[in-house]
This record gives sequence, structure tokens and C-alpha cells, in this order.
Amino acid sequence: MELGLKGRIALVTGATQGIGWATSRLLAREGARVALVARGRERLERCAQEIAAAGGEALALQCDVSRAEDIERAVKAVTGRWGGLDILVNNAGTSMRGEFESVDDVLWQADLDLKLMAAVRLSRLAVPLMRARGGGRIVNVTNIGGKQPEAGTMPTTVTRAAGMALTKALSKEYARDNILVNTVCIGRIKAGQWETRAKEQGVPVEKLYEQMGRQVPLGRVGEAEEVANVIAFLVSAAASYVTGTSVNLDGGMSGVL
Repeated sequence: MELGLKGRIALVTGATQGIGWATSRLLAREGARVALVARGRERLERCAQEIAAAGGEALALQCDVSRAEDIERAVKAVTGRWGGLDILVNNAGTSMRGEFESVDDVLWQADLDLKLMAAVRLSRLAVPLMRARGGGRIVNVTNIGGKQPEAGTMPTTVTRAAGMALTKALSKEYARDNILVNTVCIGRIKAGQWETRAKEQGVPVEKLYEQMGRQVPLGRVGEAEEVANVIAFLVSAAASYVTGTSVNLDGGMSGVL
């Protein structure tokens, strides 16, 4: 399927690992110019070089998206390089989970800044740029826990639920500008955070994935590339009538949580 992404300008946060990296690679392969936003300079440079070696075009932008000034600098760099913005993928985030009484104000604020306010600030800067180009696409990566929270999942399930509300509100407000806003709600997907957890538990990550897969009706943990495929569709010309939608990408877990 021709996705119509050639020449489009995309900004992806959390772009050098997991879902963000899989999405960045795919968008670049489809002909988009991709701004890679992440905190680690060395990894950013390697990822940008890999895209360039494959014939794509990428811009490496070191940025802490929990800081408003970093976000503003990153967006200015994109417009300075390519003159606009068509696609925004708000993917940066971690799984900050704890029991309610154990989570203090500092942790709440850090999670809100990283997952919610980063998306708010980036979208606020992106909307006028997209409007000037006749429309655009915003995809917020959230989590099924935001729809069906479990105990001990503060603050992440609350901030993810806020991200879903943001998605729906933006989709209503900017439909008239042809700016389509959707969210992908992930379940158990392979990512660096699980590798870290496996190390902490002293087990191979493959064993952890096997254990996690038993909770999934499809019987396995998802691949980052499978999420990237859905994101690429949502930001493409093929999804021109899709907005305000929340897509569960969880191997069927939503029905059993």
C-alpha cells in the first residue's frame, strides 16, 4: 500500500529505542524526513546515520521533552531545517508504577511533565505549523492501562488516561483544520524498560517476555515494529478519515484485564 509519506516532515519523540526507533525507521523508509528526538546524543547520532545510510533523511535532536525550553528549541530546529511539520508522534515515556501512597508529588509531576505536558507542548507548537500546510497528523502513544487501570499502577495509568482525553479533545477541536489526532494504546510490547527489569530480576529478558506472553491471548509479547506499522498507517494518506480514535495494540489483552 502506498502511504503517501514521501516528503512529509515528521517529529518522533523517544525516537532512538523501541517503538520510537521502529517508527522512525519505517517513516524514513516510506520517504518522510524524520526529526529524531531523544536525550542520548550518541544513540541519536547512530540512529540518524543508520537512516542516512539506508537512503533516508533524518535530523538528530537532543532534547528532554519534559523541559519546555528543550521542546521549543527542537521544533525551531525542525522548521529551520525543513520549513514546517506534518507529523508528530508523541512516544516518549516510561512505565512509572507504584502504590498510590508511595507516589509523592515529585514523581507525579515528573510523570505528568514527561507523558502529558510534553504532548501538550509539542502539539501546541505543531498545530499552527500543520494548519499552515493544510493539515497534519498527531499520534499519541499511550497504554491500555489508561483505560483499565490496575492496582499499583500510579502515576502512569492516570497520565496515560489524560493523554487519551487530550487526543479526543484535540481531534474535535482541529478536525476543521484537517489535523487528525489519534492514540495507539499499547499492551505488552518489547522495549528497553523490560530489559532493565530483567536485569534487576537477574533473569534473561527472553524468559521475562515468555512469562509476560502468558498473559496475552495471542500468547506472545508484541514487537515494536508491529506498533510502528499502525502508527505509520495513522499518519498516512490511507487514514484520511480516521481521527479521535484509540487503537488497542495489545494482542487481545483489553478484553481480559
